[in-house]
Amino acid sequence: MKRAIRWIGRILLALVLAAAVFGLWKREEITRLLAVNSLFSEDKIVGNFSGMDGLFHTVPVPRGGGPVSPLPAGPTYDLPADVDRWIVDRNVTGLVVLHDGQMVHESYYLGTDADDLRISWSVAKSFLSALVGVLVEEGAIGSLDDQVTDYAPSLAGSAYDGTTLRDVLQMSSGVMFDEDYLDFNSDINKMGRVLALGGSMDAFAAGQDESFAAPGTVWQYVSIDTHVIGMVVRGATGRDIPSLLSEKIIAPLGLEADPLYLTDGYGVAFVLGGLNLRTRDYARFGQMIAQGGNWQGRQIVPADWIDASTRPSANTAEGATGYGYQWWVPVGATPGEEFFARGIYGQYIYIDRARNVVIAVNSADRLFREPGVHEKNIQILRTIARDL
Repeated sequence: MKRAIRWIGRILLALVLAAAVFGLWKREEITRLLAVNSLFSEDKIVGNFSGMDGLFHTVPVPRGGGPVSPLPAGPTYDLPADVDRWIVDRNVTGLVVLHDGQMVHESYYLGTDADDLRISWSVAKSFLSALVGVLVEEGAIGSLDDQVTDYAPSLAGSAYDGTTLRDVLQMSSGVMFDEDYLDFNSDINKMGRVLALGGSMDAFAAGQDESFAAPGTVWQYVSIDTHVIGMVVRGATGRDIPSLLSEKIIAPLGLEADPLYLTDGYGVAFVLGGLNLRTRDYARFGQMIAQGGNWQGRQIVPADWIDASTRPSANTAEGATGYGYQWWVPVGATPGEEFFARGIYGQYIYIDRARNVVIAVNSADRLFREPGVHEKNIQILRTIARDL
């Protein structure tokens, strides 16, 4: 009996030790999964959006060794009265307004400050669009009408087989993908858990096997399309996107601080929403786009690409917000003059080229999906631009 008890004790001790080792081994994954589940909670969202590097795998996007490009101060601009209420209602954390390339307003809220690297969410898509424009001009990508499988052969046999680069740039792949951020079991949230647990985003994209429409025929916003753009870029160049974006876009802009990209467990950048920048640096990028891709005398992004990518070319519904190549176009806008990058929870880079106004907004708006909120946001941004 004593011998049996000793053996049972040894077995239990071994199990305890094994559980402890497993727990230590999986601690990072468990921590990230818990972070995903509480990422948008009311008491954590503001801090989380400034501290994504403590929650996920990240890699820097080197700003390069050049000087910080100036954002000269312009005449102080007092925000219209209704903007103050909007800032509170929408949990705005950072607001930078440029007029004629000069900074006329800068403010931060809810304990954030100018040095915070704020998560872009889908504003990152517009950065990737700019990179694609550079690579097309350089010849690394032959044509927007090339099949995505030409550059990303792992997508052969998936729902992306037969889809062109233009299709995914315009969110017109026809791939079935549930983008409901508020549904725990939606595809977008499953993708978030893949990211948190160190899985492969490429494998997740290649695993999409259902379509609801033929490629290029119907517009439907599905963020996995942007990851496929990233796969095309990597396949075309043989390089990772953080180093490419650094070389082609970030370093020439002279940003204040190295941006960060969230990555999956294989070091692949979360290009559809994982960039983190200072709010002033979002504004620098927007000003470069507003200037037709030119920054301090250097053409960073081809002017014809900016013109094409910011026009409403996708097959969106009549009377709806327009869509180009990973850029949005407001209802009633003059094509090529007014457009914006947009991310969930209230991230914007709004550009009015006719008035030479660029507005960068970071927020932690948990009610961003409520009816009329986005339309009100655009109304406020237009009000600021037209008031200057």
